Amino acid sequence: MHARLPKNFVLEERIEKYADAIELRPANLAGRWAEACLPLGSERPFREVRVDLGCGKGHFLAESARREPDVLFVGIDGEPICIVYAAQKALEEGLRNVVLVPGTGEQVADMFGPGEVARIHLNFPTPFPRKKEAHKRLVILERLLEYRHVLASGGEVLLKTDSQPLRDFALTQFELAGYDVMWQSDDARGERPDDPVSEYEERLSAQGACVYGVSATPGADPGEVVQTAELSLAEYLPDNLQNLDYVPHGMQGTVINLRNRRIHEAMRARN
Repeated sequence: MHARLPKNFVLEERIEKYADAIELRPANLAGRWAEACLPLGSERPFREVRVDLGCGKGHFLAESARREPDVLFVGIDGEPICIVYAAQKALEEGLRNVVLVPGTGEQVADMFGPGEVARIHLNFPTPFPRKKEAHKRLVILERLLEYRHVLASGGEVLLKTDSQPLRDFALTQFELAGYDVMWQSDDARGERPDDPVSEYEERLSAQGACVYGVSATPGADPGEVVQTAELSLAEYLPDNLQNLDYVPHGMQGTVINLRNRRIHEAMRARN
């Protein structure tokens, strides 16, 4: 979902205003984020670097940074307006361990050095349910293989989503990419009630969403690997769509079309 540009909002002016929390040339910091982003007067580098990929307006990012001031949190988002809002939030709250970067998941391997990232958060990423858009998913095989290069030993990818189809698809991709699943939950908020909350989790939970969670860490190198999973998320939906109480965000059109198709098929079968 694209963020709407408010009236009288001049993006370039906002980027300049909050530039102290925005990094426009992240590749220049690859391999040295923890040292290069230290506030003036600090003597020790940050304990580790974590990435919030698809950080939105920075709610989860800011809360995480408040809780762990010795960790550097890098928020990445493809929407410049979200980067500006997140940077504004970080500066106004005095969070000196937050950096915002305009970018996408495809650029992560260029932004960080080998083994530099302790954790990659994927909070309610866009599901892109159609097969032809599968390459845009943050949990597609190609992205997971790239994350392996920047993750530290024992580093993890932590996915949270309202979408059972996306979660199930992600599990196939983690396996193909040689990750070991360390944690999996159909009620991530219930099992980890103290985790910071993202904007989407707050909004969708209020609409009745369950929060699915998966944490995975790179295992043995899978070598050359071929995509074998079904790429359409429609294939991961339950058979009885009429009894589906909650439709995952971004899949409403898919579910409506499938429901109508199955109704028409049943009608033709009766005739």
